[in-house]
Amino acid sequence: MRRARAAGASQAEVSASVSTGLSVNVRLGEVETVERNRDRGFGLTVYFGQRKGNASTADLKPASIDATIGQACAIARYTEPDPCAGLADADRMASDFPDLDLWHPWQLDVDRAIEIGREVEAAGREDKRIENSEGASVQCGDALGVYANSHGFIGRERGTHHSISCSLIAGSGDAMQRDGWYEYVRNPAQFPEFAGIGRTAAKRAVARLDARRLSTRECPVLFAPEVARSLLGHLVSAVSGGSLYRRASFLLDHVGQPVLPGFVDLLEQPLLRGGHASTAFDAEGVATHASALVAGGVLQRYLLGSYSARKLGLQSTGNAGGLHNLIVPPGSVDGAKHDFEELLRRMGSGLVVTELLGQGVSIVTGDYSRGAAGFWVESGEIDHPVQEITIAGNLRDIFMDVQAIGTDVDPRSSVLTGSILIGKMTIGGE
Repeated sequence: MRRARAAGASQAEVSASVSTGLSVNVRLGEVETVERNRDRGFGLTVYFGQRKGNASTADLKPASIDATIGQACAIARYTEPDPCAGLADADRMASDFPDLDLWHPWQLDVDRAIEIGREVEAAGREDKRIENSEGASVQCGDALGVYANSHGFIGRERGTHHSISCSLIAGSGDAMQRDGWYEYVRNPAQFPEFAGIGRTAAKRAVARLDARRLSTRECPVLFAPEVARSLLGHLVSAVSGGSLYRRASFLLDHVGQPVLPGFVDLLEQPLLRGGHASTAFDAEGVATHASALVAGGVLQRYLLGSYSARKLGLQSTGNAGGLHNLIVPPGSVDGAKHDFEELLRRMGSGLVVTELLGQGVSIVTGDYSRGAAGFWVESGEIDHPVQEITIAGNLRDIFMDVQAIGTDVDPRSSVLTGSILIGKMTIGGE
């Protein structure tokens, strides 16, 4: 940053990072791939008044760093001035950096990773209805990063993420069905029994055998936790700064208005210990803090970094780089809290969605149409698996028609939600 200022930059910011990892894939008991990675690099952004330039490199030799600084400054000199460009406000910089329990390296060598992969896959293949396998994967990784800017801010972060997954194929010929399971943790001590991951994958694959299509209809739809978070992801996209200042969101100008039923709260908790997206500062150094995105069904604020905030005439919400842990408390329109089995009984007859396909979602209009698979529910119990259907509606109507959010929270994501029951959607089938 000193060298960028010496070259004429009025402001500068730099990020530097190093990450390491190990990935092992096993299929049918044989090792398919073993990969190790060690990535590093830095990126520099400079501002000449309201002109911005940035450059990055993975080569940390002095000559390469000199060239990167020179390139960033050259770009800034030739860009058009942007009145919204510049660092976040100096008085918004984080000054408190609590231990968020994000650093748990896994001392895993290749032989042990292969052993775990074989154990996971073998447990899944114990079920004789499993005819084939797409394999098991074991991954561990850690990352260190520093962000600094010419306000004098320096923020340091480090974190680990580890995963084990398995994908299996049940049946044969035209009746084959694929499904799987995975676990994703910061602390390897939080992994369940390794063999249980394979057995869960097998159970899910077998449950899809003899899947049928449905006739076109309207009915209640229950999004299982692993797909429910994608539904909330569309809301997050619609209230994010980039969509808003481009006027490309179906939730434009909706702060202070209901977007969900009154029992629904969406809470951002960036300082959650061990959270998958926990951080004390955002990508611009702005301090993060817990706050409601939605309270009592009413949208409280947008998700803004400093640039999008200036474009909208607002203040940064500390969300440069995205959302930092979204907590979705369980509840329902009648005030009760339900687990998954109770949600099935509440639904009576309808569709449980466990897999979504395609990208048929418009954040501009809210139109929603995606391929889906799952299970048909009759009289509150799963009756048979379903495939080759679409589910459709408009996100405005879908969000306002949320009937219940379950207690069966999926902890493998930064969006912590249980199953979500929608009162009615259109099913496209035969």
